Order: sequence, then structure tokens, then C-alpha cells
Amino acid sequence: MDMLEINKQVIAEFRENDGVVGGQLEGLPVVLITMTGAKSGRELCSPLVYSTDGSDMVIIASKAGAPEHPNWYHNLVANPTVTVEVGTDKYEATAVLTEGEERTRLYDAQAAEQQQFLQYAASAAETGRVIPVFRLVRN
Repeated sequence: MDMLEINKQVIAEFRENDGVVGGQLEGLPVVLITMTGAKSGRELCSPLVYSTDGSDMVIIASKAGAPEHPNWYHNLVANPTVTVEVGTDKYEATAVLTEGEERTRLYDAQAAEQQQFLQYAASAAETGRVIPVFRLVRN
């Protein structure tokens, strides 16, 4: 099964169960981000894990440490206005790409809560990629 099919199943499960999902994401904080495709202009939705920083959500474009950024990274850079669904709450937000010390602080905070991000950073570093971190600021 490809990632698109897996994501479709996670999105359906999320919406049917007020934001609760099972499988590989069970027990993790999951958010749905609906965005506009950078090339297609189509509405796209990705289920992502997140952390929080104050009133903002934080999402990490890790792609499990792959050498390239996930597709949704390019969408958010091109079209930063998104719809966020968390639990039963749904709102508009702006995706802000973080840099420098802020990016490092936010990445480290999420990695402390979700240990898989330590391995993702190590894998990405082997290819010279710095994993992008976005702050989702409620509009």
C-alpha cells in the first residue's frame, strides 16, 4: 500500500473518531493539514504529528529522515495559508518556516517528546539535509 492510500485511511479514521487514530500513529498527537498544492493548485490534506509551542502548533518536515523534503513542505512554502484540524477543532492558520535557534529549539522539543525525530535528524544529516520546522499560527 502506498503512502497516499495510507494517508487516506488515516484521514478517514481521524474524522470518524474525533481526531483519534490507531496503527503506527496510535498514541501520537495527530493533526490534519489541508493545503493548496504548489504545482497543482489542488486542495490536499496530510496527517502529521505535531507538538505545541505556546498557542502555536509545530510540524516537522522530516519525511522520516529521507534525503529530500516531503511534498507538503513545498506546498506550505508556496501557499502558507492552511486549514488545521485537531480533535474536533478546525481553524485557519499560517505556516511559518522557522530558522536558526528557533528551528533548533522547536525540533529538539518535539524530539524530546517523540523520540523517532532523533533518528530522522541523524538520517537526514548523513545527506546534509536540515529538516525544516514550521510553526502554525492561528489566523
